[in-house]
Amino acid sequence: MTAVRTAGPRAGLDVPAPAEPPRPRAGWRGWAIRIASPLAAAGLWQLLTVTDARIWLRFDRLPSLDEIAAEFAAQLATRVYYLDLLQSLIRILTGFGIAAVAGVTVGVLIGRSRRAGDVLTPLLEAVRPIPAIALVPIAILLFPTDEQGIVFITCTAAFFPIMVSTRHAVRALPTLWEDAVRTLGGTRRHVLVNVVLPGVLPGVFGGLSIGMGVSWICVISAEMISGDFGVGYRTWQAYTLVDYPATVVGMITIGALGWLTSALIELVGRRATRWLPRAAKEGRA
Repeated sequence: MTAVRTAGPRAGLDVPAPAEPPRPRAGWRGWAIRIASPLAAAGLWQLLTVTDARIWLRFDRLPSLDEIAAEFAAQLATRVYYLDLLQSLIRILTGFGIAAVAGVTVGVLIGRSRRAGDVLTPLLEAVRPIPAIALVPIAILLFPTDEQGIVFITCTAAFFPIMVSTRHAVRALPTLWEDAVRTLGGTRRHVLVNVVLPGVLPGVFGGLSIGMGVSWICVISAEMISGDFGVGYRTWQAYTLVDYPATVVGMITIGALGWLTSALIELVGRRATRWLPRAAKEGRA
């Protein structure tokens, strides 16, 4: 505790400064719960599958954890597994990257320009309700290769969440910020660079996180329908061959990839929005 010298009638007196509140720390209980939760789910899976339980749901058809682990170890020793991973990552990153650039650009344009909104909004809102996976026939007819069609579907799936989140973030910006920059002599470019783009970052990263999840759903579905390589194609192939341990391994791989990419976006988003009060508190915690 430090002493501060006050001004006014009691000037010259040393008054103890208020102590800062203690910073919360992540305790061992939180980590224990996070670890125990998936372990409990895995234990329940093992119990139900080993005992061939039929509690309305038929667990006797599902592979046990030891069968899944053996299949996982076997796939990790093959070259095809890593080729499928690489192929799916290339597709998702290409489609998502294009969607991120296009979604943020269109969202800012619509949010800032009424004329652009009048032209683009009816077209976008007419296409947005259509599930991206329903565009598979169009992609097959439109693009010369299946690879380009899968990237197109992935891009379409991620584009709309990113665009909508960016548009709402732009329209939610306080006009006071823009007025202050213009009062100081700032141009439209200064407003865009110093006010709009930093101000919409929380909304943009929210859209990016949602878009990444939707992209994985659609890229896996597209690989199952028209792919020749990739995690989705290999998972569906295992199912058609009645290889259920390999099917579950594919599902686990898909979940891990989706979680890692979403976590990466959240990490970048936290670092890019350190100036937010809540972000600063979370960083100290």
